[in-house]
Amino acid sequence: MDRYGRKIAAGIGLSLLFNLILLVLIPVLIFFIFTLFSFVSLSDEDDNIDLVQIPDYINVYITEEEKVRKIKFEDYIKGVVASEMPSSFEIEALKAQAVAARTYSLSKIVRSGDDGNPEVHPDAPLCDTVHCQVYRNAESLASLKGDEWMRDGYKRIEKAVEETSGEVMYYEGELVAQALFHSSSGGKTENSEDVFASAVPYLRSVSSPYEEGATHYGEEKTFTYPELASSLNSIYTDRFAGNISSGDINIKSRTEGGRVDEIIIGSASYSGREIREALGLSSANFDIKLSDAGITFTTFGYGHGVGMSQYGANGMAKEGIKYKEILAHYYTGIVVK
Repeated sequence: MDRYGRKIAAGIGLSLLFNLILLVLIPVLIFFIFTLFSFVSLSDEDDNIDLVQIPDYINVYITEEEKVRKIKFEDYIKGVVASEMPSSFEIEALKAQAVAARTYSLSKIVRSGDDGNPEVHPDAPLCDTVHCQVYRNAESLASLKGDEWMRDGYKRIEKAVEETSGEVMYYEGELVAQALFHSSSGGKTENSEDVFASAVPYLRSVSSPYEEGATHYGEEKTFTYPELASSLNSIYTDRFAGNISSGDINIKSRTEGGRVDEIIIGSASYSGREIREALGLSSANFDIKLSDAGITFTTFGYGHGVGMSQYGANGMAKEGIKYKEILAHYYTGIVVK
């Protein structure tokens, strides 16, 4: 090869090397720029969150004692998780419950500072019953569940609470005010406005497919027509169902989450929630079976169905899903900080 051929070959080699460098560097530069902008965006988002200070102690009204107790906040959360969710649940489900309980508690404290304490316990923002969240201290839990449970179950709860210490949920920069949860949904949770008074943007109906093993699924309760009429007429005195027969009952509509929205019974109309409360059903997600003798309600799920399904959270955790992802699934658009 003469010197001109060598120059051409060298030029071709340099050109190939230059193109190879570009092929390698351009994707790296694009990735770096994308990552940088993502980081800046995330930092801006974090800066817009109005972080709420976590208290060291809180006041809780103890119903049985009829007095207010000052309790370490994180100890209170341990007592709530121990009372509201089985300790045998997956650790990531327990963590999700800890964050939800902490968020709910903190929002009650914040609201009490703005609007005062609830009328039923005016000297404290929280109580130890289902009116707020069920809470038992360690001594009460030991007496109720025994030493073996304290060595095993309570230790798991302590781990979940301590590993999420101080973490709560925020939506669009503000503390989540209604971190609602329930036992099981029957397959799909509810929009808040379909159960309660108002629409809350993070309490949207979502699927809850991993509820295998949930209690209260497929429960049946049967009432004669006179029993049904008596219960409804005595509770809802603003309307009168009259005498009821099998031809007088019809489910008119359902919510997005599958619960009964409106049901006609006799000459009156009721919501599924009203029927659930009047008859002591586990859920407003029910089917009916009519016969000449009476009506059978078959319910699916347990509780109001809004927010996080506890059995659903446990099922997600069994699938390897972490607690922050579980919370983001059940509370639309939230972040955990």
